[in-house]
Amino acid sequence: MTICMIGAGGFIGSHLCEKLMAETPHTVLAVDVYNDKIKHLLGPEGEQQSDHHWAGRIHFHRLNIKHDSRLEGLIKMSHLTINLAAICTPADYNTRPLETIYSNFIDAIPVVKYCSENGKRLIHFSTCEVYGKTIGSFLPRDHPLRQEPDFYVLKEDASPCIFGPIEKQRWSYACAKQLIERLIFAEGAENGLEFTIVRPFNWIGPRMDFIPGIDGPGEGVPRVLACFSNNLLRGEPLKLVNGGQSQRTFLYIKDAIEAVLLMIENPARANGQIFNVGNPNNEVTVKQLAEMMIEVYSKVAGEPVLDVPTIDVSSREFYGEGYDDSDRRIPDMTIISNQLGWSPKASLSDLLESTLTYQHKTYAEAIKRVTARSATSN
Repeated sequence: MTICMIGAGGFIGSHLCEKLMAETPHTVLAVDVYNDKIKHLLGPEGEQQSDHHWAGRIHFHRLNIKHDSRLEGLIKMSHLTINLAAICTPADYNTRPLETIYSNFIDAIPVVKYCSENGKRLIHFSTCEVYGKTIGSFLPRDHPLRQEPDFYVLKEDASPCIFGPIEKQRWSYACAKQLIERLIFAEGAENGLEFTIVRPFNWIGPRMDFIPGIDGPGEGVPRVLACFSNNLLRGEPLKLVNGGQSQRTFLYIKDAIEAVLLMIENPARANGQIFNVGNPNNEVTVKQLAEMMIEVYSKVAGEPVLDVPTIDVSSREFYGEGYDDSDRRIPDMTIISNQLGWSPKASLSDLLESTLTYQHKTYAEAIKRVTARSATSN
């Protein structure tokens, strides 16, 4: 089949392109504004490498999906559209709420519309953030019901989506993502759109996010693992927002891509479904994640641990006014297990070692050069 992949140049898209080129006969129309993370799959002008077995099967189209008339043509040429495009950096949710809402809802509407009108299948990437806060988070911290799975395990077809007040603009992302899910679901119900919605639970691995000032803007705050990686690479203490008490699960990108491939190859079992894709066995507090990363990075880099490896900061200081957070995100895996037979494999320690080895190898020398130049100029 021909697949139009919007956001192909990002973290998830780059790994999915690799998987499709290596293990399937499919053709990918790779749509993005950047192609740095898939250059190894492309020729010098953004076309396919002629010396690889996937020659002729991946074509890069540099375009922004906002108001670009070429988008509908690419969707019409394809059997399946995968939409990965999004602003998904927590620091942006309350500092750039308008852009967050437009990117995740308004800009996604034409993709849904073109797929529905042209009878094309859609796999849309949403987020686990659509669940918002758990029911248990409204109970006293020592209440025994907080430990009952019904109060914190998140189910696609049963859990409510609970957000904070409007003034907490951190929820702009989750609300925009939930509303585009509702639009897709309505298009399926009323107009027969064939769709699958993916809710990732903290996918991590090589090429995720950016390291500020190296392969991304000098200013800005990436997601938690990349933030911690940046601190480790620069020999700085890791910053724990509000003590790092929030709990999260983490999934290795290679496991996640296996799940997505099953969705692509099994439309009859994936159509009309919303899938949690995560690893409930890899749950830690953000503080525990920091401690694990410090230990793993010391081993990978052969460097001693700092005397003061972590420092506490407030969410207001770190993210700005209007930030709020969810307490815990544990995915229920029943639907994806029953429909696709998928389950995650990699342990948190293994995926952290793989990710930090890649980041040390890729970024450590570059950061040393930038630091040296900065010291010389001062």
